[in-house]
Amino acid sequence: MVISMLMKKRMKISKGGQVSIPAPIRKRWGTTTVTLEDRGEEVVFKPVPDDPIEAAAGAFAGGPKINWEKVIREEREAEAEADERKHGL
Repeated sequence: MVISMLMKKRMKISKGGQVSIPAPIRKRWGTTTVTLEDRGEEVVFKPVPDDPIEAAAGAFAGGPKINWEKVIREEREAEAEADERKHGL
C-alpha cells in the first residue's frame, strides 16, 4: 500500500486531452506507446511495445529457425492457385 502511494502522481489533463507521463516512468517502461483502459471509476495506462512485430519476433528468439522466404513463396503460390480456381483459369 505504501509503495503504491509513492508511485501515484497527480496529473493535469490539458485542454487538448493530453497527459504527460514523467520521464523516469517512460524510461522504466522502455516504450513510447501505451494502451488506455477506461474501467469506469479509473483509467489504466499500460506500456506496450512500440513495434509489436519486432517484440513478437524477439519472443521467438532461440526457437526453431524459419525460412521466411520459403513461407512467403508457398503462401503466394497457394494464393495464386486459389485465384485460378476462383476465376476458372
